[in-house]
Amino acid sequence: MTSDTAQTEPVTAETENLRELITEARFVLFDFDGPICRLFAGHTAESVAKELVDWLELQGLRELLTEEERVHPDPMVVLYAVNRRHPRSDLVTELEERLTQQELKAVASAMPTAYADPLIRTWTAVGGRLAVASNNSPRTVTEYLSVRGLADCFAPHVYGRTGELDLLKPHPHCLNRALNAMGAAPSTALMIGDAPTDLLAAERAGVPFLGYARNPYKERQLRDAGARTVVASLEPVLRALLG
Repeated sequence: MTSDTAQTEPVTAETENLRELITEARFVLFDFDGPICRLFAGHTAESVAKELVDWLELQGLRELLTEEERVHPDPMVVLYAVNRRHPRSDLVTELEERLTQQELKAVASAMPTAYADPLIRTWTAVGGRLAVASNNSPRTVTEYLSVRGLADCFAPHVYGRTGELDLLKPHPHCLNRALNAMGAAPSTALMIGDAPTDLLAAERAGVPFLGYARNPYKERQLRDAGARTVVASLEPVLRALLG
């Protein structure tokens, strides 16, 4: 085996894996923030997390969070932390609504993921049935899809964050909701996600998984979690679909 052959074989194997995932998928479940868009491209997640922390401090609830949680750039970390300490409380409901409002503000400056729009439209055109399975608010997802003219490609199958925060991914709840609503057997579906939580949820739901990684850090996270097929762009997914 030459060194050139050794270098090209993994790429060929991954290409074949990708083609197999695409051709066998009749139902496609998209994570939202990542594969479809970068929601916080202009309205940063760090600023949203800070707004939630500031609100908690105004309520005299600073001690609910550890120092690490207070400065964490992911607003979901703040929400999870409060839910762990006060599960299903009015406080969690209020905090979740504040996060949803911040997500809705972010829609205006969200950055579409390259090739996502044509991929979604093409998959719909060739008979694929699509759903969103996300930890974001379904109101946010629906608003973004409407702005992009993509709502009809998914409606009514948008499954996102509910008041039951324990059921967010990596729990397979939103995937199972999508599968049940569409009458889909897990083996006939495909989950496209960009985080280990997406992979774990797919595994627990029995759904094949395709990783999308917009940078090497994301790819390393997915590979370390056990993802077999990961793409750095949705362009080869669209190309495989057009076949």
